[in-house]
Amino acid sequence: MQDAEDFLEEHDSPDFADDENVENELFEHHRIIADKGQSLLRIDKFLMVRIENASRNKIQQAAKAGNIFVNGIAVKPNYRVKPRDVISVVMAHPPRETEVLPENIPLNIIFEDEHLIVVNKEAGMVVHPGYANFEGTMLNALVWHLRNQSGARPDAMPLLVHRIDKDTSGIILVTKTEEAQTRIARDFFNHTIKRAYQAIVWGTPKEKEGTITGHVGRNLNNRLIMSVFPDGSHGKHAVTHYKVLHSFDYVSLIECRLETGRTHQIRAHMKYLGHPLFSDEKYGGSSILKGNSSGSYKKFIENCFQIMPRQALHAKSLGFNHPITGKEMFFESELPDDMLQVLEKWNFFLSGRNK
Repeated sequence: MQDAEDFLEEHDSPDFADDENVENELFEHHRIIADKGQSLLRIDKFLMVRIENASRNKIQQAAKAGNIFVNGIAVKPNYRVKPRDVISVVMAHPPRETEVLPENIPLNIIFEDEHLIVVNKEAGMVVHPGYANFEGTMLNALVWHLRNQSGARPDAMPLLVHRIDKDTSGIILVTKTEEAQTRIARDFFNHTIKRAYQAIVWGTPKEKEGTITGHVGRNLNNRLIMSVFPDGSHGKHAVTHYKVLHSFDYVSLIECRLETGRTHQIRAHMKYLGHPLFSDEKYGGSSILKGNSSGSYKKFIENCFQIMPRQALHAKSLGFNHPITGKEMFFESELPDDMLQVLEKWNFFLSGRNK
């Protein structure tokens, strides 16, 4: 039996106390090979013994969503395991032990039905309670929202399916039911979720469109940041597609589309490419990397940093098939004011320089 992927390794560490909301999918992937002497046994009973803390209901939800495969074929809960069967399971991760208390905090909810909630999160808001962030999170606000609806259950609890960094703004999807969460988990695992981010980076990439492929994992000397390991010696496989939307010579507005969702993936990949995110202190973007670092230009940059004292990253859009109805869903949000103000300043600066 092989252990589940330790996909929450980075997130659960107190080393990321300032950035609790890593960009990792909230699912478990198990791969189990039945013994040669395995007797015929229902797969739900078999998995209850093999997967720690897995309830029969959770396993049956995974089977109902088509998330349990035997030898590459989806099976139902009553399938009987045979010797040497290769079993793969994708399950929504069990709820964290941290108690989530309801708090009356305003949220920008852009879509809601009986299964899903889509939030346009402001920069600076932590997604859920964790180390050093037990209150004031998006999840605290959603618990209040759900429990104060007409006819709501007193124990209603939103379920995460992905995260974005505390200081990243933009769209995040949350489910209301385990069935929806389990089905969405499969789509994240299969990389069928369409996610686009917009970022301001230092400089302009030589190739206006490209793909960055390189394992992302903890920096070997500084556990507070992530690094790219192109030889695959550390970290996990990560792929980011980027496109330059507009160049201001010293900085550029780019779009990034994710195939994978690793911790700080865009921030680490763009630094690896030689174009850190503008105002990203952790990844070297909060100092002048292009242009003369003295005089009026220095004051201009410092003013930009004051307007936007965070990494210039926004989760622009999210596309997926509704986990229950199958309908295509697509949500998009405008860039937040701080990024718009900085882009406007760069546009003014560039037009003045070219006169």
